[in-house]
Amino acid sequence: MSIENKNQLIYNMKKFVALFASVLVCGIMSAQLKVSVMGDSYSTFTGTMPKYYDTFYPNQFCGVTEQSQQWWAQVIEKNGWVLEKNDSYSGSTVCCRGYNHDDYSDRAFVSRLNRIGDPDILFIFGGTNDDWTHEPFGDYKYSGWTKEDLYFYRPAFAYLLDNLKKLYPKMKIYSLLNDGMSENLGESMREICKHYGVPVIAVEGIEKRMNHPTAAGMTKIAEQIQAFLDAEKK
Repeated sequence: MSIENKNQLIYNMKKFVALFASVLVCGIMSAQLKVSVMGDSYSTFTGTMPKYYDTFYPNQFCGVTEQSQQWWAQVIEKNGWVLEKNDSYSGSTVCCRGYNHDDYSDRAFVSRLNRIGDPDILFIFGGTNDDWTHEPFGDYKYSGWTKEDLYFYRPAFAYLLDNLKKLYPKMKIYSLLNDGMSENLGESMREICKHYGVPVIAVEGIEKRMNHPTAAGMTKIAEQIQAFLDAEKK
């Protein structure tokens, strides 16, 4: 074989290797699942949500100063996923009724259905503020919602899941239940999630300051979510 032919062979082999590597990388990238988060203050982090949303993190007192410390960032990193959208609004409720009986329609989870991008997985971490407002929970209702229904947690949460299921039929939804919540909230969330086939991940023993997770608390949340996800695979 002449030198020219050898050089051409080497060149062709290099091209093949480069092409194979490119295809492999593209395959890996396309296999990465996209994750969105719909939450309240527990899931906020400046720079990851819309600029006009109220935020709680980063927070020096809680020791959560880096995005990588957020519970969802840890879960995404652990599984090799990518963040699609973080639609978390500090102080927000699932329903349209907030603290002091104020109207929270501008920040309620039910008003943010179309802001989560196009994820493969959605984590909903809400209900905490609904519980803390001490407003009535309303009745279980799975269709025919009125505007007034959306001011109560039970019909509002059902409306939320119903519409998410219809808008994103291929998306996997997980609902997170904060620790220290009332029995009323826990039972309501589990009952509604059962109706829609949505798993509930109840987190426990979360270290908090000012009623918000510390850095250790965030890791605890991430670990318990990961344990649930790992158990699902078995």
